[in-house]
Amino acid sequence: MTKEMTCIVCPNGCLMRVEQNGDDIQVFDALCKRGLEFAKNELINPTRSITSTVATAFPDYPLLSVKTDGELPKDKIFQAMELINKIVVKDRIKVGDVILSDVFGTNIVATSDMTLNAGEKRVDN
Repeated sequence: MTKEMTCIVCPNGCLMRVEQNGDDIQVFDALCKRGLEFAKNELINPTRSITSTVATAFPDYPLLSVKTDGELPKDKIFQAMELINKIVVKDRIKVGDVILSDVFGTNIVATSDMTLNAGEKRVDN
């Protein structure tokens, strides 16, 4: 089997040709080692991250941005989104707080801070 794919792990965006014959996988036209690894994983176990929003119970903050804290199997994205779309946050959340645990091996975490006043910026020490 021969497949063409574009690498998404670095800015090069290499267009690679991948040939698989049983367990033997050969990658052509990758400019870095990360591309080789990406191509092999894409054939064997493709994974992705998700970014989305969840509803909240707060009129001043109706949506909270979230993401996975790791990658999940690509074929589980739609199931994960079904779970994410059911969430309604009822507490003020900070960046990094876990919104939903163990969603196909990853957690859904907040990427916004609902505890800050409008215009205030978070300062990490």
